[in-house]
Amino acid sequence: MKMYLMSLGAGLIVGIVYSLLNVRSPAPPVIALVGLLGILVGEQLIPFAKTLLAQEPAAVSWINQIKPHMFGHLPKGSEQAEVARRAAADIEGRS
Repeated sequence: MKMYLMSLGAGLIVGIVYSLLNVRSPAPPVIALVGLLGILVGEQLIPFAKTLLAQEPAAVSWINQIKPHMFGHLPKGSEQAEVARRAAADIEGRS
């Protein structure tokens, strides 16, 4: 989670500098994000194709290589999910 906040902070700082210099960002935000997604997917096409040509199960490539690279280490939500589940059960029990 710390890395996500640092990334957001860096983006905010760059945005503030752009604003102070009266410069527009080089691309509209949605276009830039779609481009970044294309880069991530494109990086994985060759390794995924090699997995398929080696006749290994595609799931092996997805689980061991593509998923960790494209999504990083996402925050674990098990504790928060358990708290939310209990809260929902309590609310249903009161109704």
